[in-house]
Amino acid sequence: MACGIHYLASVFLVETPNFVCGVPSNVTDVLFGNLSGSSLNDFLPVFKADTGPLVVRTPGGDQWELSRCQRALRLHPKDFTYAFGGNKSVESCDGGFVYDHSEVYQSIVTDWDLVCNQAWLAKLCQPTFMLGVLIGALVFGDIADRVGRVKILMFTSLCQFGLGVCVAFSANYYYFVVFRFLLAMASSGYLVVVFVYVTEFTGIRVRTWTSMHVHAAFAVGIMVVALTGYLVRVWWIYQIILSLCTSPFLLFCWKLPETPFYLIAKGRYKEAQSLLDTMARVNGLESRLRVEELLEPEEKNVRALLEKEEKVEEEETGRSLEKLSILDLFGSWRMAGRTGTVWAIWFIGSLGYYVFSLGSVNLGGNQYLNLFLVGAVELPSYLVGCFAMDRIGRKKTCAPALLLAGVACMLIILVPADIEALAIALSMIGKFAIAIAFGLIYLYTCELYPTIIRSLAVGSGSMMCRVGSVVAPFCVYLADVWIYLPQLIVGILAFIIGILTLMLPETLGKPLTSTLKEAEALGQSDKKKDAACGLEMNQHA
Repeated sequence: MACGIHYLASVFLVETPNFVCGVPSNVTDVLFGNLSGSSLNDFLPVFKADTGPLVVRTPGGDQWELSRCQRALRLHPKDFTYAFGGNKSVESCDGGFVYDHSEVYQSIVTDWDLVCNQAWLAKLCQPTFMLGVLIGALVFGDIADRVGRVKILMFTSLCQFGLGVCVAFSANYYYFVVFRFLLAMASSGYLVVVFVYVTEFTGIRVRTWTSMHVHAAFAVGIMVVALTGYLVRVWWIYQIILSLCTSPFLLFCWKLPETPFYLIAKGRYKEAQSLLDTMARVNGLESRLRVEELLEPEEKNVRALLEKEEKVEEEETGRSLEKLSILDLFGSWRMAGRTGTVWAIWFIGSLGYYVFSLGSVNLGGNQYLNLFLVGAVELPSYLVGCFAMDRIGRKKTCAPALLLAGVACMLIILVPADIEALAIALSMIGKFAIAIAFGLIYLYTCELYPTIIRSLAVGSGSMMCRVGSVVAPFCVYLADVWIYLPQLIVGILAFIIGILTLMLPETLGKPLTSTLKEAEALGQSDKKKDAACGLEMNQHA
């Protein structure tokens, strides 16, 4: 949940309210078309950049035409009217902007004037955060394998809280970006280690459901962001409250035990046995499981693998014994096509996930409700995904989900501009479908590749996932061109990748492969069976 909070917090941290260039002195009169008033704040909620300037008059009699990033002083005006055909002195607005505080009372944009020629700084916040996510996954994933899962969980939890508070008290934009980057590294490391920790503490039968619970907790974090953003409109208070929401884990994380698999891998057998006894006692069971029993299957598997490798062709054996590289994922045309498709699923899963989440506030209607729904719609998607992938198969769940996401997104372009509810509903359907594909790709990747390159395949896929998360904010900014352009891009990519996914082999009920030849043969036996059935039917006919 803490990661979901910090990953999506920037939605309201960098929110840009409506604004207009200010004037050097006070304003006494304001004109906007046929409307008149005495304060700029009366017109900012309805002012738009493409509807003409705001005309104001100062106590000294000066008349200004105000747009967002520049102002024009009317020279020798006769009357105070909206239309003016005389000469003007135009100048850029270097500061003193007036913001609409009806929705956003205070954000980093209003505090540090990150608009006009400084707007790119605000748009850079989320990409730099996602870059920190990428680096954090690499750094903390490796450290956790060296020093243990619990120590990294404690460290990253403390960093999430401490750095989250530091973000709230950033003195300027550059401190803000640096603290957010470090926070991203800590949050990413925390999320990676949590997945590993949960996986190593659960059995194979419930591992899929357990991993989906972690995804569901992330979705709850998004909902917390939406609720907090609605209740708190001052960015630094909002940031402190979100950081406090992540602090309860600090109270009991130090009591979490190390995982038995990590202890066994490090040769700490007495500690592992003690932990197994404690687990049995807590669950009301008699402690019968010995550490030696956990070691025996591993040894048998190693011997079986070695015997199998001796029967493989000499060239294949030589390759399996060498240090494998990422090029081995492309060792044949079949494996190259499979790897390309799997990488594409990782990429579109992450891209679509964050485009739907970050872009939900641009869909119209209530932005807080939109973001809340984006998180809420994930919860049933994981239930559907778990049931479907264990009953109809991985491919038959992933491919239709991507195709549904693509169709839903592309239908948005047909929605009339005045029917925002329908566009939001289609966007939620797209998020629902993309969450299904994103939730199962980790397990599907593990089953598509042999033991000798399985970790490499998952690691490279995860890297493509991070690339998608870095690209996502830039894609969301395309909403400035057309409000539904980000969803359309995701929809087209999801539809194409969904078709490619249909070419992947099914892995439901299949044993994990050990060699590249076994992995390449996945799906071939099914095709031969289908061909044999077809031939038999023709003969009977």
